Amino acid sequence: MSQALLAGLSRTTEPQSMVRRFLALDAVVTGGNGLAYVAASGPLGELLGVDSGLLLGLGLFLTVFAAGVGWLASRPRPSTLGVKLVVDANIAWAVLSVVALVAWLEPTTAGLLWTPMQAATVAGFAGLQWSALRATE
Repeated sequence: MSQALLAGLSRTTEPQSMVRRFLALDAVVTGGNGLAYVAASGPLGELLGVDSGLLLGLGLFLTVFAAGVGWLASRPRPSTLGVKLVVDANIAWAVLSVVALVAWLEPTTAGLLWTPMQAATVAGFAGLQWSALRATE
């Protein structure tokens, strides 16, 4: 990804600010998703065709993960290792979402749309974060 594109997406040419902004965006979106899964695991489970207990567990995990990513984003210079761990976790989430869809989930039509869409979003966060991190080196 080009430096100009990253700068345009993050509205800054400062690499550390890019990393922090992409981490913060990830934290907000992931945290919102996690809180929604926790607060409405029953109705969302029915809508998506996913067990509400699984959705609740995922929501708790996502909420804690988002808090960690938010903390990392709040650092003046997020650690390279920390950012790499977030990128790796995002890639794993995206891959496992697709595997779960194919291997064991029996989603509704909404679930068939939602699962790949959120996997692509998370993979997009990983790509932005990795590219911004590389720009700091």
